[in-house]
Amino acid sequence: MPSPKSYSPNVPPAGEAPGATPLSNALFSSTGPHNKDRIHYVFNNDVARYHYGEGHPMKPARLALTHNLVIGYGLDARMTMTAPRIAFDEEIMNFHSEDYIEFLKSGASIEAARKLITGQADVAINWSGGLHHAKKFEASGFCYVNDIVLAILELLTTYPRVLYVDIDVHHGDGVQEAFFRSDRVMTVSFHRYDGSFFPGTGSIDEIGTGPGKYYSINVPLAEYIDDSSYAYIFKGTMTQVMESFRPGAVVLQCGADSLASDRLGCFNLSIKGHGECVRFMKSFKVPMLVLGGGGYTIRNVARAWTYETSVLTNTQLTDSLPPNEYLSHYGPDFKLHPPIVDPNAENLNTRQYLDSIRETVGEYLRYLNGAPSVQMQELPQDIQGFEKSGDFMVDRAEDRNPETRYERGGTGRRRREKETNEYDDREYYDGENDQDRDGGELDV
Repeated sequence: MPSPKSYSPNVPPAGEAPGATPLSNALFSSTGPHNKDRIHYVFNNDVARYHYGEGHPMKPARLALTHNLVIGYGLDARMTMTAPRIAFDEEIMNFHSEDYIEFLKSGASIEAARKLITGQADVAINWSGGLHHAKKFEASGFCYVNDIVLAILELLTTYPRVLYVDIDVHHGDGVQEAFFRSDRVMTVSFHRYDGSFFPGTGSIDEIGTGPGKYYSINVPLAEYIDDSSYAYIFKGTMTQVMESFRPGAVVLQCGADSLASDRLGCFNLSIKGHGECVRFMKSFKVPMLVLGGGGYTIRNVARAWTYETSVLTNTQLTDSLPPNEYLSHYGPDFKLHPPIVDPNAENLNTRQYLDSIRETVGEYLRYLNGAPSVQMQELPQDIQGFEKSGDFMVDRAEDRNPETRYERGGTGRRRREKETNEYDDREYYDGENDQDRDGGELDV
């Protein structure tokens, strides 16, 4: 795949009259050229100490592992690093309802977005963000506050057009729903889809509605897609999107459950294959907010996000991991790029199928109109045990039986059985209705 074509985000998308975006011109110039990328990194150790309960696959401790590797490799010397402030209620209520956020506050992604707006950074990183399932009135899929939507709303105060890209194995349904009627935000999600895999949405036919028609792009993929196929569909699709939509800023959600060997995932990507998406989006030289997301084999999550931090800072890392507080989790190889790919897994995504997706996406993009309108809890015992004595043997024991989730009362159920049989029909689109039938989309 050749390098992406050079373009200016100030050039209007297809169908827009030349010279119609003086606001975009003025705003983009404020960020300055990207001759020397300025990277801003946000980390809150308190978030890493949150715990979802014993046996739960979402482990925020993965953030501590990532941060320790970043520090161990010396990447902190190549970035500005800050701790986020607590978000104001008014900021969270830009999307979530007042009664819902009484006990929820999140500020890191908003803070990172502001670093882009003010020109203090060309790339801003918040690995604790990327909670793409949360809805306006309810939590979903381990996500309580949709920091992505809040960050995009912040970016929209400056940039006329914002592009959201999602490489989590699960569909970015909460973000898509929020902007389903907007032509100022394009959402592009690459994910597993068969109609039952959580959250059950993400068909290629979900394209937006009203002013937002054709501004929701979905790339539904089958199991065990490998590096080569993923790069083919990702680069081909994103080249078309960038040339057609021409965003002023990009938000990239880097869910690591699309890695091979993830406890809840079903793709077959290497750490380098996952990171190639980050490298490709960075090459467009558009202000970019980079967020985390899913990822449930935490040693590989930390490896991936550390490697992607090195991609963003243009830093070469050794494959041997540096000494750090959590080094025991990375055995027995203690490498940044271990052989996690399953060579015996059959990639069910044929080239013919991928070509059909690219062709369909291309047809959608041809319909784009002109310029968009500018209008937790106390630390429980098992997390303490993780910090004191956890190692790769403990992690591996959990990974041996990823299909079972043990819940309160000691009962266990197969994970895929839950995904198939337990869902709320409000999670599915029905014509032009939003998922929750409650007006959860935003008017932007």
